[in-house]
Amino acid sequence: MQDEVQDPPAPPSSPPTTSEPVEPDEPFRPAAPVRPEIAVDIDVVVVEPPPRFGRPGPPMRRSPLIIGFTAGLGLALAYTTYLAVQNVRSILVLIFIALFLAIGLNPAVVRLRKWGMPRGLAVAAVGIGAMLVLCGGVVALIPPLVQQSNALIENLPHYIDNLQRSDQLNRLNEQYQLLDQLKNVATPGNVTKALGGVWGGVQVAFSAVFNIVMVIVLTLYFMAAFDRLKEGGYRLVPASRRDRVRLLGDEILTKVGAYLGGALAIAVVAGLASFVFLLIIGVAYPYALAVLVAITDLIPQIGATLGAVVVSIVGFATSIQAGIACVVFFIIYQQIENYAIYPTVMRRAVKVTDLAAILSVLIGVAVLGIVGALVAIPVVAAVQLLIREVVIPRQNSR
Repeated sequence: MQDEVQDPPAPPSSPPTTSEPVEPDEPFRPAAPVRPEIAVDIDVVVVEPPPRFGRPGPPMRRSPLIIGFTAGLGLALAYTTYLAVQNVRSILVLIFIALFLAIGLNPAVVRLRKWGMPRGLAVAAVGIGAMLVLCGGVVALIPPLVQQSNALIENLPHYIDNLQRSDQLNRLNEQYQLLDQLKNVATPGNVTKALGGVWGGVQVAFSAVFNIVMVIVLTLYFMAAFDRLKEGGYRLVPASRRDRVRLLGDEILTKVGAYLGGALAIAVVAGLASFVFLLIIGVAYPYALAVLVAITDLIPQIGATLGAVVVSIVGFATSIQAGIACVVFFIIYQQIENYAIYPTVMRRAVKVTDLAAILSVLIGVAVLGIVGALVAIPVVAAVQLLIREVVIPRQNSR
């Protein structure tokens, strides 16, 4: 039996070739070229123009000579600044008074602007009103003050003669001739010469008028440019802290304006009440004394007492009954003012404790005199606000 040899499988038959072309089902479309995605980084170089005055050089070596020379220049500059401030101290006080008045009168300007009045006209209206009040006070005080001063100078020798009625003074006069020497010295001519004479009086009057005019002009300028000055001050603060500083600054300015407005209202009430009372009891110069009471009432804590003492002395000079009536009236009125008028007016302005108020007034008087006493309370209120909103939270976060 022969093995059956299987034939290898035949290759697949190729399609029969024909002479006719075969048309494809779809037309031939060449493939779109592949675009490689390549990220290209382009560095933009900004060429800054050279500085106008050249580029700064390398820092100098910190040698002992350079350090000592720089420290000496700093001390000299500090001392020169101190001398300059001392020389212009009076001008700086006038600027400070004008700025304080502008802050206090700005709420009135804002109120008039809310009523539709332009800012320039509102500033003019508030300024004219303040000047009328000031002129009225000057007219009320100056003539009686000059008249009373002249009368005191003329009658001073007569008052010295009246002192001789005292037995103790007579014995001292017999031993040391004190009254005779005082009478020879206290003549109208010597007193006038001691006070500076006519030229000294003219200089004092001219200085007072100049200071008043300067304060009025500066106050009007500050009121007219109040918003621009405020925004300019805020721009000096870094941008990261500007919003918070603006909120704190606006709150401080609001408190200062509210305090000054409230203090003026309380002073006006005190002056009107004193004027009516002095008219009733028949004390001389009631209008001048009422203006004096209103001005002294602006001084916190002690001003009302000073005005009451002056008016009571004038009352006793008129008659014993008038003096006693003045003492009783001011005691009662001060209680009403301290416990009714002042808390009602100042409730929304400033809240300062009595101890802080007294200490601030004493420090203000020592630094700036009467001006320091007037601005002591709002300054303390501003310091309290900064401590409560800035210092205490910073300390608590540590």
